[in-house]
Amino acid sequence: MGIGSKLSKLMDMNGTNANELARKIDVSPQTIYSIIKRDSKKADIEVLLKLADTLGVTAEYFVDDINTGNESVLEQYSKEELNHLKKYHDLDPIGQSHVDAVLQWETERVQQIEQASATVVEASDSVPAGRVLQYFHSVSAGAGEVLFDDVYTERITVPDRPQYRRVAYAVKVSGHSMEPLYHDNDILLIEPTCEINIGEIGIFNVNGQAYVKKLGKGKLISLNKGYDDIPLTEESLCMGRVVDSLKS
Repeated sequence: MGIGSKLSKLMDMNGTNANELARKIDVSPQTIYSIIKRDSKKADIEVLLKLADTLGVTAEYFVDDINTGNESVLEQYSKEELNHLKKYHDLDPIGQSHVDAVLQWETERVQQIEQASATVVEASDSVPAGRVLQYFHSVSAGAGEVLFDDVYTERITVPDRPQYRRVAYAVKVSGHSMEPLYHDNDILLIEPTCEINIGEIGIFNVNGQAYVKKLGKGKLISLNKGYDDIPLTEESLCMGRVVDSLKS
């Protein structure tokens, strides 16, 4: 029995039709009709997960007895990957937009590193031992800077130390609001994450402006008392945790 046959059976059991089901999972009715008509042994994994969640079954229900060659349709995905996708579907639109932004940013980061790798290998004799990271200009320790609107302008080599293993990029500090800990033109090493603990220092996007600040309850805190704290909004986004700083 193909995916379409199983879907049709489930729709009958749930007393729903293609139009209602399409509206519930935010796809076109033609998508549902196409799956049923083809009775395919393959389907888009995101659509399958939405269908399974709406109709009260697991995604494996659609493919547990279907094989392409000797491999299950879902074998290309790990349980962890499927779990991440399920969590993504459970987020509200703001949460999904945050994940989308970080995913796009990380995809571009990896692509840029891969493009630069050939050059780095050729020049390896003249490059100090360490890891090559993207280096962005800049993040505000002051009135705010637009971050990541442009591709990185440089690459920077950082020591290959255990504490830097999660570091993925570097940004230059612009301003004085985080003194005496971080100064203007210092280079911050950043671990990408959407969440940090209160009291930790991170990179934040608030109303399209980027800041390096300490996270407080509902606000971003400046270490320099000459600068005002910044209220957080529902759209505020944590872009990463500050791991360490280097002098420029």
